Amino acid sequence: MSRVDHMDVAAYALGVLDAQDMERFEEHLATCWTCAAELESMVPVVGLLSDIDEESITALEQTQSNPVLLDRTLVAMRTHRRRARFRQVLATAAAVVVFGGLTGVGFASLADSGNPPSNHAGPSIPPVEPPETRPGNPGGPNVGGNEQEGEQVNVTDPSTGVEATFFFISKDFGTKVDFSLGRLPGPRTCRLAVLRENGSTEVLSTWSVPADGYGTNANPQMLTLSASTSTKLDDIKRFEVQEVNAKGAATTLVTIPTP
Repeated sequence: MSRVDHMDVAAYALGVLDAQDMERFEEHLATCWTCAAELESMVPVVGLLSDIDEESITALEQTQSNPVLLDRTLVAMRTHRRRARFRQVLATAAAVVVFGGLTGVGFASLADSGNPPSNHAGPSIPPVEPPETRPGNPGGPNVGGNEQEGEQVNVTDPSTGVEATFFFISKDFGTKVDFSLGRLPGPRTCRLAVLRENGSTEVLSTWSVPADGYGTNANPQMLTLSASTSTKLDDIKRFEVQEVNAKGAATTLVTIPTP
């Protein structure tokens, strides 16, 4: 295959042949696999060389009579093609990254807009407030939780040293008390008794105190309990935490007056 044939491949790919030369080259192309392969390899370059000016075409035509210039031109074209392909790969990769990022944002937006809150979803979890912002009553049964209901009374018995914090809540059914006890050593059995204004007494609850006690050096945890009575708060004189011995005799550990 002559150099003229090579030039015909480039000229044909660039569309600079006249009608007669184009027809001649196409007849040659039908029987020459080498030129066909060369033409196929030049197809991607055509788009890259579409902006070549008139002076460049003139210089290209001069290579028909200058084999050295032709070789340099072909080398330059191949180098330009490799660099152009490399730039195209980089541009494609960058486009994929940008498109992927935008697609991710788009899908996230669609997911947010396409999934409105549903009544069938699981129970919502309220934000947890820092401990220092939570309302509460220091030393009370619900320390660290919601504000304790009821009127608070704090008592420390001067003889036994037992500490008591009581919350009195008036109810339709009577009176409810939430209370905590500290500095209560064990082991022992205790009970909570209510003394009414009419002189009668009712035992509301009983419990056992372990050897380490409650609110002690051995066990700093306070004892927290609740009890209720059908007696209205106005009819109650006081509450007593009592120790009960093996024979059933009671000794008062701490007395809690009503508010």
